[in-house]
Amino acid sequence: MCDTCGCNVTQGNRHLIEAGGKHEHTHDGKVAVEVLQNLLSENDHQAGHNRQHFDNHGVLAVNLMSSPGSGKTSLLEATIDALNQEFRIAVIEGDLETENDAERIRSKGISAVQITTGTACHLDAHMVHSALHQLNLDDLDIVFVENVGNLVCPASFDLGQHLNVTLLSVTEGDDKPAKYPVIFRAADAVLITKSDLLPYLDDFKPEQAEQAIRHLASEAPVLNLSARNSSTLDNWLTWLRKAFAIQAARRAAGETTKPKIQPSGEKLHAHG
Repeated sequence: MCDTCGCNVTQGNRHLIEAGGKHEHTHDGKVAVEVLQNLLSENDHQAGHNRQHFDNHGVLAVNLMSSPGSGKTSLLEATIDALNQEFRIAVIEGDLETENDAERIRSKGISAVQITTGTACHLDAHMVHSALHQLNLDDLDIVFVENVGNLVCPASFDLGQHLNVTLLSVTEGDDKPAKYPVIFRAADAVLITKSDLLPYLDDFKPEQAEQAIRHLASEAPVLNLSARNSSTLDNWLTWLRKAFAIQAARRAAGETTKPKIQPSGEKLHAHG
């Protein structure tokens, strides 16, 4: 995960370990572990601050995670078309390079902030915090965060969102939840996308994908849809409406909710 590949150091948090940064110095013999723990601790602190921003403004924050090309941006476009008269929506886009996805969202008349991560394979809370300064949360109901396409690292980082949604395209294979359990365990909902291609694919069985998810002890709803067919979006839109209502009730009660952190990272977060 990010504790071994080093991608936990991003453009958003690099200032913390560079000269003059809060965690510039670490104890001998514990450098790698201590740096990681410090960065995760700082990330969690920043994520809590981000979530407070969302809560104070009555905004539901949803983090979309998946492999590249699973249809996250297409899903957002279809969701905006369906809900833009009902909810005020904005999007934070994460990619290594380009503003392609943000431009697609802006063409819908929706505010979109593009984060280009360079070499980092996931967003972190510091990046999202910077993006929030470019949005007027008073004018929003839902903020979607489209994370960098990656089936591993995004599940390890709290961004300040309330909920995680993991997408699985039918072109990827129905064994992905078994091969990449971390990101599916972290999901509050799983969307099987590009379902319009199922008649042409005899090696993807939605029921097998769901069975693999259930083997992870996940109770997340598994919803089949195609962004190209609006009639397949009903369950997803109903889930979103319910999530917004639940979060509004939590806010009224002075409560909030946090996303799931992937299990193998819990100890590192706890020791930060």
